[in-house]
Formats: sequence, C-alpha cells, structure tokens
Amino acid sequence: MRLIQNMCTIAEYPTPGSSGSAAAASIDCCLGAVSGRRLVKIAVVGASGVGKTALVVRFLTKRFIGDYERNAGNLYTRQVQIEGETLAIQVQDTPGVQIHEQGLSCNEQLNRCIRWADAVVIVFSIIDYKSYELIGQLHQHVQQLHPGARLPVVIVANKADLLHIKQVEPQHGLQLANMLGCTFYEVSVSENYNDVYNAFHVLCKEVSHKQQVTSTPEKRRTSLIPRPKSPNMQDLKRRFKQALSAKVRTVTSV
Repeated sequence: MRLIQNMCTIAEYPTPGSSGSAAAASIDCCLGAVSGRRLVKIAVVGASGVGKTALVVRFLTKRFIGDYERNAGNLYTRQVQIEGETLAIQVQDTPGVQIHEQGLSCNEQLNRCIRWADAVVIVFSIIDYKSYELIGQLHQHVQQLHPGARLPVVIVANKADLLHIKQVEPQHGLQLANMLGCTFYEVSVSENYNDVYNAFHVLCKEVSHKQQVTSTPEKRRTSLIPRPKSPNMQDLKRRFKQALSAKVRTVTSV
C-alpha cells in the first residue's frame, strides 16, 4: 500500500448550536476528490492520552509528531493501494473516552463517529492501565452501535518503546484481543511505522473483502437477467416474415 494523494483534514462535526452547512460543504469538497473509488471508513477510539492522533498521522504521513493540540475530532482522507486497487480511506480521529462508575462516557459525537465507520481501531497505552481496562467496555459499545453486523476491530497497544514504565504486559493485550475476536498489534508510533501500517492495512483489507462479498450477489442477479433483443433485429425478422408470407401468397394465387 502506498500513499498517492496529499492529505486533507476537515472537521467532521459542527459545534453544538452552530450550522452544519460549512462542515458539510467541506466534507463534500473533500469527498469529491475521491469520488469513483470504493470508500473505507475507519474510526480511531480510545482513552485520552494514548496516542490516537499520533497513530493516525503516522499512518497517513509516515511522520511522528510528539505534541498535538486537544483533539477536536478530525476526519483525514487519503487514497491508498490495497491489493492493486486504489481505495479512498477516511480515518476519523476522536476525542478521548472517559470511564466513570456508571460506565463509559461516550458523547453523541463519538457515537455518530462509530456508527459512521466500517471498521474501528481501539487504542490503549501500555503505560496507562486504566486505558487498558477501558477496552472491553469500549468494544462492547462499538458492537452495540452496529446491531446485526459484527464490525471489524483492531486493538492497538501503543507506546511499546516505554517498557521501563509499562503497566500492561504484551500478553495481556493479546489475550484480551483473542477473547474479543480482534486482531492485536503492539506498536511504538514514535519508533516503528511498519507496525502502524500493518494495523491499518489489515482493517482496510478486511473491509474491502467484506464490501466485495456484499456486492457479489447483486452482480450475480444482474448477470442472470437475459439481455433484451435488439429492436432493430426484431424489426428485421418481422419484415422478413412479412415479405416471405407475401411471396407465398403470390405463388399460390398464380
């Protein structure tokens, strides 16, 4: 997979009480650049401070930037090559999820983002045990927002380079991912681009294959519909029969 288009960043959701027309116009403008391509939509979710924005930017630009402003929820669009096909990839960054005694604190903006997505990356940090404890509930919440369809999910353990202050063992993340039926990657966004690439690549492939399987029955039904005969050919046969009948009548009368 290689990146072949400059990244554009747009605000996905307007602020409460404001008009959404400007945001919608920006989205339509950006989507116009990828029209005609199959679209893969990925949401990146997790607790605050786990490196979600750094992960997204690393995947899209191969660059690591250590400091970011507070996440306002941006949508990044890019064209990529997956198995020889150019796909439009949209990656939605999200504000950090909080956990309280009553459970998850997911605002409507985050819920809209998850409903919008074809796949989700759930991120936690190996130096923040609370972000790890959030994974099970967050995965359940994601699936509840997609009833009747199991959404592809990858679990990413970030900050693997900080082993000297880790609070979560690698095998714990892997065991949890296996229990939830998810693919698991332990990555260091700051040091290793390939692991970040692999995490997104496996999701892109899974969604792409799912889209192809979904579209196949329609193609099969279409192929079973007989092609209508050409009107010109039908008219030619009718005229030929009329001429032949007239010739037979003429011979009979003689």
